[in-house]
Amino acid sequence: METYLKHLIDMRNLIFFFLLIISPFTLYLIAGNNSSKDVSYKISLGKVYHTAIFHDSPHGMYSVWGASVVQDDDGLFHMYYSRWPKHLGWAWLTDSEIAHAVSESITGPWRFVDVALKRRGKEFWDGWCTHNPTIHKFDGKYYLYYMGNTGDGKVIGTPQKEVLNWSHRNNQRIGVAVSDSPYGPWMRSDKPLIDASANDDDYDCLMTSNPSLCQMPDGRYLMIYKAVGKKFPLPQGGPVVHLAAISDSPTGPFKKFSKLVFHFEGERFPAEDPYIWYQDGKFRAIVKRMETAKNRCFLMQFESDNGLDWKKSEHFIVSGLNVTFEDGSIVKLSHLERPQVYLHNGEAGYILCAADSIDSNNVRQSFNLQIPLIIEKNVSTF
Repeated sequence: METYLKHLIDMRNLIFFFLLIISPFTLYLIAGNNSSKDVSYKISLGKVYHTAIFHDSPHGMYSVWGASVVQDDDGLFHMYYSRWPKHLGWAWLTDSEIAHAVSESITGPWRFVDVALKRRGKEFWDGWCTHNPTIHKFDGKYYLYYMGNTGDGKVIGTPQKEVLNWSHRNNQRIGVAVSDSPYGPWMRSDKPLIDASANDDDYDCLMTSNPSLCQMPDGRYLMIYKAVGKKFPLPQGGPVVHLAAISDSPTGPFKKFSKLVFHFEGERFPAEDPYIWYQDGKFRAIVKRMETAKNRCFLMQFESDNGLDWKKSEHFIVSGLNVTFEDGSIVKLSHLERPQVYLHNGEAGYILCAADSIDSNNVRQSFNLQIPLIIEKNVSTF
């Protein structure tokens, strides 16, 4: 009897040891393997280094807008950005080109290298303007996605006022240029990657622009893009929406989906400039949100399990127009948009944003910021 009781006590101690030591580790493994879809992000902007304020040249010859960065095999950073002659005014729609700069650090300083995508003639779909680049590297090749257009070439606005040239705005299309080197040469297609639909009832039958792309866990490629249809009177058309497309290859063909993305019922132009990526079991996006009724814009976070059905994140506001610099000074900008996230080993680390302010002559002075991202992760396992 005593031997039997001693055996029960030993078994009880063994079970207690198992629960105390091994079981928590097992639960940790289970949580780690199955809770990735429960990882919610609270994203905010860190302090900006003064070297991370990029102007195209010290002489101020160009206006600068959206930029995207990739790192090469030698560790050098390559920035591709939109620029156009400043004396033309806010003429991005007719005169933007995609230029190329390099730096030893993601936060600069940057030095101009060349123009990656030059003007190549009105007869091409992207022959007069190239704009809003986003750069990716897949399997050793560089893929530069962008918006291009053609038109009559007339600059309508002034340095104080932007006026859209509708012949260029409505000829916007999406393309990709491919190269074995970040220095080019870049192979551009004579046909758009994402063209406007031939069906006048489709949401993208007037124009397509501003692509954002990421590789999906199954190896396919997801694109979210801006589009305009013809529901409302031309030349403006509308509404302005976002749609998704998927391809087996980074160069297409892409299958379009008709479901609206980042949609707010009753609003004709609720958002633009998304950047999408995949991290911690979810597709994630930072988007410029425009609340016309409240006359405000801010950067907003969305998330998705499949890349097609998106919802507002739990902590959805990323940033307003205030930026804090390394010396503690806070500056309120006129615009902070075109977010492009820099990923290192699949982790979001920095965000590049186009920004501007109005000078004493009431002229927009533009630049690009490279801003550290602060991401707080909250994992719910139950």
